[in-house]
Amino acid sequence: MINKLHLAMIELYRGDAKRIQHFCKVHSYAKLIAETENVDKKCLFTIEAAALTHDIGIHFCEEKYGNCNGKLQEKEGPAIAEKLLGELGFDQDVSGRVQYLIAHHHTYDNIDEIDYQILVEADFLVNIMEDGLSKDAALKAYHNIFKTPCGKRMCREMFNI
Repeated sequence: MINKLHLAMIELYRGDAKRIQHFCKVHSYAKLIAETENVDKKCLFTIEAAALTHDIGIHFCEEKYGNCNGKLQEKEGPAIAEKLLGELGFDQDVSGRVQYLIAHHHTYDNIDEIDYQILVEADFLVNIMEDGLSKDAALKAYHNIFKTPCGKRMCREMFNI
């Protein structure tokens, strides 16, 4: 089912290799962190689905607003994900949690569950590099965002912290 979602997301993003590569990297890091942190199978499944779809609203936001900032993605993404996940036969409870994670993945002040934490960490690992952030910015993210031992280790090693 995750592979079907992965391919559906690649199809949805057709022609946008940069963003396809973004969600593929976020998925890879999220899966690695989740498995290293020994989450249960349902949590892993939810994390993988959320990692693949976390930016699903980006093209819609660009068309509707001429902007795809994080808050607009949080606003518009969940409904698009609900439709896609429904078409692919995802259970409603998994779909609901994925929609919640999409609606909050750029909100860092109330991270309440391990799936949310892992998604944010994986997205940060990719964004620090893709956005060309300074070592100081990476260090600040390391101290303020990263909580899992695996995520912290990856951040330290990637950015030489």
